[in-house]
This record gives sequence, structure tokens and C-alpha cells, in this order.
Amino acid sequence: MSQTRREARLVVPVSDHDHMIGAADAPVTLVEYGDYQCPYCGRAFPIVQQVRRTLGDRLRFVFRNFPLTQIHEHAEHAAEVAEAAAAQGKFWEMHDWLFRHQLHLDDDGLLEGAREVGLDVERVRREIADGAHRARVREDFTTGIRSGVNGTPTFYINGVRHDNDYNFETLLAALEKVDTSGTIV
Repeated sequence: MSQTRREARLVVPVSDHDHMIGAADAPVTLVEYGDYQCPYCGRAFPIVQQVRRTLGDRLRFVFRNFPLTQIHEHAEHAAEVAEAAAAQGKFWEMHDWLFRHQLHLDDDGLLEGAREVGLDVERVRREIADGAHRARVREDFTTGIRSGVNGTPTFYINGVRHDNDYNFETLLAALEKVDTSGTIV
């Protein structure tokens, strides 16, 4: 009896609604579902940065929120602060700060981070208290569940879940297997 392996795929394709860095027409798109408090995501952060530097304009990187609130008590607010930063045009600055300061993600630490990246801190404080960005975070989470995310970080390469290791060499090799038509070879 043979079994066909079914690949998990992104249910919601990348769009202008996403947080992305890199050219929209790049031949390779790497999507990460991540949790700012997750130590594995913290380890993946410099790897993704290195991959981005290596591939340059051949890569578009997308980050979607997937806070594991049952095990990371600050993950939800961290994701909401990232979205508050996006509303002020500084998503990537806050994204990077959050991963570089994973041990300081309580509310006071998050507001300090907002100040450090140049956000209107009072606006961030109000938006977090009001839950202004909670729906966006939950939307990302829901699309992750529907796409087969079962932990963080989870990566998708051109819409197909990357189920191998995400060390630099393995992830780079998987990304480089994508040909110029955008098809995984």
C-alpha cells in the first residue's frame, strides 16, 4: 500500500495585507508564522536575516503572527505592539526589537521598546488597552491554523510548508531549490 505525502500549503496567499520586506516580484517568498516570545523563533531570527542578506532581491520575506498564548504569556501583547508599530509605519523596526529583547516582553518592556523605535508610546498604550490590533493578530493565527501551522516558527516557501530544519544551510538550500519561475524544484 503506497501513501502519497500531502504538503501543507498556505491557505491565504501573500497579499498587500501582509508585512513583507523585499520585492513583490521576487522569485522566492519565505513566510514565517512566528511568536515573539518563542525561543525557537528567537534562534531563527538571525538565520532569517542571514538568508535575506544572502539572497538579496531574489527573496521576499513575510511575517505573520502566531502567538502561542498558552505557553508564552507576553506573546499576544508583543504581537499587538508589532501591529501598533505597523500602524505607525515601523513594523520591521519593532519586529527586530522584539526578537532582540525576548526577555523583556512584559508590558513595561514593550512600551520601552516602542519608545526606542520611535513610536508614539501613549498611542501604543491606548491601542493595546483597547485591543485595537487584536483582530489582526488573531486573523494571522487563524490563517496559520488553516494552513497547517502546529508550532513556531513555521516556514512556507512559495506557499509550501518547509518541514525540514531551519538552520542556515538547510533553509538556504531549500530556498535556492526554487527556480526562477517560482516553482519548487
